[in-house]
Amino acid sequence: MQVSSPECSPGCALSALLWDVDGTLAETEQGGHRLAFNRAMTDAGLSWQWDETTYRQLLTVSGGRERLAHDLERREGRPPEPSRLDDLVTRKQGHYHALVEAGELQLRPGVRRLMAAAAAAGLRQGIVTTSGRDSVQALAEQLLGTLAGALSFWICGEDVQGKKPDPEAYRLALAQLGSDGHGVLAIEDSLNGLGAARAAGLRCLITLGIDSAALPIARFAAATGVVDGLGDPGRPAAVRRGPACRQGLITLSWLEQLMSMP
Repeated sequence: MQVSSPECSPGCALSALLWDVDGTLAETEQGGHRLAFNRAMTDAGLSWQWDETTYRQLLTVSGGRERLAHDLERREGRPPEPSRLDDLVTRKQGHYHALVEAGELQLRPGVRRLMAAAAAAGLRQGIVTTSGRDSVQALAEQLLGTLAGALSFWICGEDVQGKKPDPEAYRLALAQLGSDGHGVLAIEDSLNGLGAARAAGLRCLITLGIDSAALPIARFAAATGVVDGLGDPGRPAAVRRGPACRQGLITLSWLEQLMSMP
């Protein structure tokens, strides 16, 4: 459904926004998931920790459980026993919840503003992530509060067989919307997310974060637009590719212009 609002003209090309979570809603990877995994590995008596560089490399593997299994197999030369992996993931989830509840993670600038504007305009919005529902729930309750009600549905890691860059999660989201993808914009921060959105036939806005900002902009050539954030008053966003944004605030009208680009 196309909408009309103070920020979105009657001919608006937007019908829905699909939000990634980790790195897009909040910088959860380095200051959240990485620390939680490290604490879980300490609990289990493992002799190593993931520094920021190592973890950034591991982010090419989608899904925390899969990331952990990949690294354990690389270090130990064999796949970890499922029960051992279950224990580590359970410990990690507990530490992640504690970090969220302690207020260690915050929404990225502009997320609350843009999500609220989209809700007021009547756009449908959903979560599309291959992170676990438990982690998403903890983050949403702590950071979104009542704004979580603006999200019509969540597609999480438990809902799919293939994780990003596999397009399965986005195809499920389109089924939820009853849409062929026209007017639907995915908001992502990573190459895996971009690949998943594009493989599902969606346009994608990349909001570069601490783990993707160092990559050459050419790596994101498939994105409809690239920004370094969504921007808030006093914390403007810079557009790396897309329409001019004089105030440094990514708005619905800016997204409409983006969606109208070839």
